Amino acid sequence: MERGAVMADLYGRSYSKVELLERVGDIAQVGGARRYTLLDGSEKEVEVAEFRTGAGLRFNVLLSRGMDISLCEYKGMPLSWCSPTGDVAPGYFEPEGFGWLRSFHGGLVVTCGMTYAGAPCVDNGKELGLHGRISNTPAKNTWVDGEWQGDDYIMWAQGRVKEATVFGENIRLTRRVWAKLGEKRFFIHDVVENMGFDPIEHMYLYHINMGFPVVDDGTELLGPSRNVRPRDAEVEKGKEQYARFSNPVPGYKEKVYYHDMGSDAEGNVYVGLVNRGLGDGFGIYVKYSKMELPRFTEWKMMGQGTYVVGLEPANCLVEGRVKERERGTLVFLAPGEKREYNLEIGVLSSRQDILDLESRIRSCKA
Repeated sequence: MERGAVMADLYGRSYSKVELLERVGDIAQVGGARRYTLLDGSEKEVEVAEFRTGAGLRFNVLLSRGMDISLCEYKGMPLSWCSPTGDVAPGYFEPEGFGWLRSFHGGLVVTCGMTYAGAPCVDNGKELGLHGRISNTPAKNTWVDGEWQGDDYIMWAQGRVKEATVFGENIRLTRRVWAKLGEKRFFIHDVVENMGFDPIEHMYLYHINMGFPVVDDGTELLGPSRNVRPRDAEVEKGKEQYARFSNPVPGYKEKVYYHDMGSDAEGNVYVGLVNRGLGDGFGIYVKYSKMELPRFTEWKMMGQGTYVVGLEPANCLVEGRVKERERGTLVFLAPGEKREYNLEIGVLSSRQDILDLESRIRSCKA
């Protein structure tokens, strides 16, 4: 085999494909994606794809739960908030009212939708619960694998999730989660398609849940916010602190803010959560397209145990489908129509990473 251009850094130096394979018996020694099944309690029979990038990033994709991202950590430090429910199997899903919360595992990425999201409501005579069904629906046609592309090793999990009923919606998500060996970031590529013959409501939101130690006293939200609006009158109190976070507060009431985000010349938005007091600076960033996801919600929850900040790019707000319909902002998919969504989520592990993010954010405000 010929030696090509070097790939990403591993352990402080760069290796080509040949140089790395000379040193390991199996790529799994340094990274890759593999699948396994949980066996205990309410998590029993949940299928998981575990990713290790070799750069310290490890995360779990729940194949049985809409291919959402559960635990995510960097060099042993958690990035995601984990709720007390655990990675509950989809058979325990309670769709009515706020029953969704009984299987809200937290995790780094929970998808909300696909035909409704946000608060429970009654829309056109249909009772809709919190945040939709997709996160509690198993994927089909799943494929977990990896391959060399030149001197880059790419790992992925791919599958399809359908929300369908007789005499109603028939909508399908095709999701690919992928990462590159040697990097501290991963990507989500979603294609949502109306498989039916009638227009269908489409609400879609990424509930990105960050927890301790990213979230701590002094943590900051960084983003190109041109305007920040509290969801309700209660949240007006202390709204000037929307981008600052404290120690856990007994009896804390959740606060929700709507942001109008600026974008860069390519239409991308960069948002981060940063704890400058941890090591050389530590945090996580999200990159997305404002054209694909024009809305952004911040969920600030400083409670004891429920100590989490949610960054939520979306095509809707979180007040329920009936409100979107009344405002005239409800999105519909025509028969056969597809929408594509792309996320990049990565680790900020140094002061320089944070400075680079701030530079990108400044370009979004321009």
